[in-house]
Amino acid sequence: MTLLSIIVPAYNEEQTLRTLIAAVLAVPLDGIRKEVIIVDDGSADNTYGIMESLRDENPDQIRILRHEVNRGKGAALQTGIDEATGDIILIQDADLEYDPQEYPRLLAPILDNKADVVYGSRFMGGGPHRVVYFWHCVGNRFLTLLSNMFTNINLTDMETCYKVFRSEIIKSLRIEESRFGFEPEITAKVARTRCRIYEVGISYAGRTYDEGKKVGWRDGFRAIWCILKYNLRPRAAAPKGQPQETGDRRQETGK
Repeated sequence: MTLLSIIVPAYNEEQTLRTLIAAVLAVPLDGIRKEVIIVDDGSADNTYGIMESLRDENPDQIRILRHEVNRGKGAALQTGIDEATGDIILIQDADLEYDPQEYPRLLAPILDNKADVVYGSRFMGGGPHRVVYFWHCVGNRFLTLLSNMFTNINLTDMETCYKVFRSEIIKSLRIEESRFGFEPEITAKVARTRCRIYEVGISYAGRTYDEGKKVGWRDGFRAIWCILKYNLRPRAAAPKGQPQETGDRRQETGK
């Protein structure tokens, strides 16, 4: 049976976390067992208390981890990925913008042995979309275009939360960005592996800032910097007898 590790970074998500995890656990996946890893990133509200309750209610499916101080989404994802034991790893935000009912569509290209990595695109169609911020949409499309120019892959939504990986792919990469720079960083590093990347269309229920949306314009400028940094960085030479560099995972003592 295939084990799916679902990594859920959470920061001040007490309003949505329980509903989200219930939806994750309810998704029917034939032949797949779920391992849900929730990482509290130094929340100031009752997020961690809810996590403890969820773990106690579902001890066979839920594991919880905690950062004592807020370190950012990228750092929370690295913590969760390091602890994941699944054959496939899926990233799920703790809010309700992305619907876990999309899992079968996201997993299908990997389970059919067509893909090693799958992105869920908000811009390909495939479901209803809440109408929110125009300039966020423009910014996301611009960042995706800029990323594609350097990676030479034709994604439609680089900034999407929904990214699914064969475990060996994502575990070979060291995440260096602690905040939302994770998206362009991991895209650049995945593109360098020359693995098989697919996109599938997904629905999207975007939040407003009043409802808790966290990404802002500063993160957009950081994303531009990350696109340049991780795509223009010289490739490390592969040791003799080993395949070409598949990422930037480093020995812990060499950070």
